[in-house]
Amino acid sequence: VLAGGVSLRRCGTRVSLEGVNRPVIDRIIRVDHAGEYGANRIYAGQMAVLGRSSVGPLIQQMWNQEKDHLKKFDELMVAYRVRPTVLLPFWNVAGFVLGAGSALLGKKGAMACTVAVEESISDHYNSQIRTLMEEDPEKYKELLQVIKQFRDDEREHHDIGLEHDAEGAPAYSVLKTAIQLGCKAAIFLSERI
Repeated sequence: VLAGGVSLRRCGTRVSLEGVNRPVIDRIIRVDHAGEYGANRIYAGQMAVLGRSSVGPLIQQMWNQEKDHLKKFDELMVAYRVRPTVLLPFWNVAGFVLGAGSALLGKKGAMACTVAVEESISDHYNSQIRTLMEEDPEKYKELLQVIKQFRDDEREHHDIGLEHDAEGAPAYSVLKTAIQLGCKAAIFLSERI
């Protein structure tokens, strides 16, 4: 069980697909799975560069939460019978390169990447929460609970990045903007492909 009471129990096939808005749910679960997969690869890249530094344990702690998120979306993909994005091999490489590349700028660069990515993801989760609330909050209760908890975790990672001098990274605003444009493109593509 994660903080906030979100259960990581297996969903199995207990999810009733009757009356589910398939296009909306497919898009949400596919893109969230891709996002959590990408986040895992970013933290893997950061750990490859900074794992033995003073910030290594902090990055590992955030990565461990992302691993839990990915595990849950792996389960939800099976439960809702959603196929993953065909772009996972690309996100595998791109995520690792982004993580390692930002970490090569040092601790502040890694934290700037964390702030940019986590802000994008939490904003995206908020948009999904609004969509599901408009659809049917009772029907999507479990999915809403998961997304809200993960959004809160991402906001926590964002705040940790700010607390650890993200804004002191070289060309912070340019770096943040570039990463967030990449996140928007990744979200757009992963929802559809």
